[in-house]
Amino acid sequence: MDLNRGWRTALIRDRVADARLEGVVSADRYVVVRPGQVVTPAAALRAGPDPGAEQVSQLLFGEAFDRLDDQGDYVFGQARRDGCVGWAPAKAIDQPLSTPTHWVSALRAYAFAEPSIKAPASGPLSLNALVRVVEETETLMRAERVGWIARRHLAPIGVCAADPAAVALAHLGAPYVWGGRDSTGLDCSGLVQQALLACGFACPRDADQQQALGAPAPADDLIRGDLVFWRGHVGMMADPRRLIHANAHHMAVTLEALATVIARGEDPLAYRRLSGRKSPARRRKP
Repeated sequence: MDLNRGWRTALIRDRVADARLEGVVSADRYVVVRPGQVVTPAAALRAGPDPGAEQVSQLLFGEAFDRLDDQGDYVFGQARRDGCVGWAPAKAIDQPLSTPTHWVSALRAYAFAEPSIKAPASGPLSLNALVRVVEETETLMRAERVGWIARRHLAPIGVCAADPAAVALAHLGAPYVWGGRDSTGLDCSGLVQQALLACGFACPRDADQQQALGAPAPADDLIRGDLVFWRGHVGMMADPRRLIHANAHHMAVTLEALATVIARGEDPLAYRRLSGRKSPARRRKP
């Protein structure tokens, strides 16, 4: 996904801007943002304060969202995790912030109302959702605002997955959704971002922004985890020959020969390698 909009990461609307941008962008008024946090499993971030407006991204449970303005049932602000700007449903954003202690390391995780897997379940929370654990049993952990989650579905902040390609491959078959970045539906750059976030990489939201990651990779010697870019599209190499990508051709996350993808459209614009950009945090298998 590639929006090519200059306002994607600048928190400004109708000449009113985030106070932190004073002296950086021109505005008539600068205001202090109100910090919030996502309290629904996922929330659409839209181009306008309307459920019919284009979805530009998604917010995941526990992510911080700085609010600049309110309009009806929507709030305008910025996701701290990747800087993406847009309109979120007001009911999805709560004011008090809690510091996450864990992240959802499974593709999806349900939360139980009581410390029993037989209790009513809510969710699911998606990969990379953030939670604050406040109580534990041998097999379950209670997260604020959500409930009891299987211990094996959570990892402490700072403990990351080891292989972005493995994370991407776990999404095989997921539907293609423009602006999506959760496990029930996502777009090309959403898939890449989710895979990299799980492995401790800082990653922007859109394909053109992601093209600045890493260093150039040789087109004739690609390796697992390399990124391949087209205009408005990105995928990740699963091995030297095959590409994993969320695409509108199949309307799903698919694994196919890179040569097949190229033959179907245009030659890639760039190949990038992420070696050396991994978080120093300890690694574990996804």
